[in-house]
Amino acid sequence: DEKEKFEPTVFRDTIVQGLNEAGSDLEAIAKFLDATGSRLDYRRYADTLFDILVAGSMLAPGGTRIDDNDKTKMTSHCVFFADEDHDAIRNYAQVSEG
Repeated sequence: DEKEKFEPTVFRDTIVQGLNEAGSDLEAIAKFLDATGSRLDYRRYADTLFDILVAGSMLAPGGTRIDDNDKTKMTSHCVFFADEDHDAIRNYAQVSEG
């Protein structure tokens, strides 16, 4: 029995890259997350996935982002960067419910 490594930064990099490639099209983002879900362990990395979908990158205790302003480790396709209106936020919520 070999234990699987817990590598949230590798998970983050994979998700962020896919979100950035999908662009601002929420349907493309949903399709990416659906397809990736069969390869990545969303349950194991649920906290990291939630951080990315809401804040755009992994968060440290206390709520600061762990990305060192490296654009390859963060995405603007998240709730924090969404337009500040009810429909935009609802659309992001629907994507994350997927």
